[in-house]
Amino acid sequence: MTKLSFGAHPYLLGFEQLERLVERTAKSGAEGYPPFNIEAVAENAYRITLAVAGFREDDLAITVEERQLVVRGRQADDLGERVFLHRGIAARAFQRSFVMADGVEVAGATMEHGLLHIDLRRQVPDTVVQTIRIGRKDASLKDGGNT
Repeated sequence: MTKLSFGAHPYLLGFEQLERLVERTAKSGAEGYPPFNIEAVAENAYRITLAVAGFREDDLAITVEERQLVVRGRQADDLGERVFLHRGIAARAFQRSFVMADGVEVAGATMEHGLLHIDLRRQVPDTVVQTIRIGRKDASLKDGGNT
């Protein structure tokens, strides 16, 4: 018995890359730092909020790479200036990735009280109905294909 993968199902034409996106998403969701929320703020608008206490705007980078939103954080090493008696606030570098569907774009990002807010919006495509003309194959065969 042959097992069909999700992207190879006969009714899903052109969705081969979807399986790769699902695998990439499963791999990127394994880490737990920094914690985040995803909320629907309107019908076609979303907000991702990451808890990035201790990071400045200059310590963070937000990029979109092949339909994948990537947030990276790296704090400058200033340990020589400070003496910690206890260090409980994480200061490690991180990378958090989110796969975005077609039509989803980053609308902007803001930072407030140690929370990084990334606003996304989905562009709803116009409905297009296309009529396909059916030609006659035997018309070109009657004259030997010389039309």
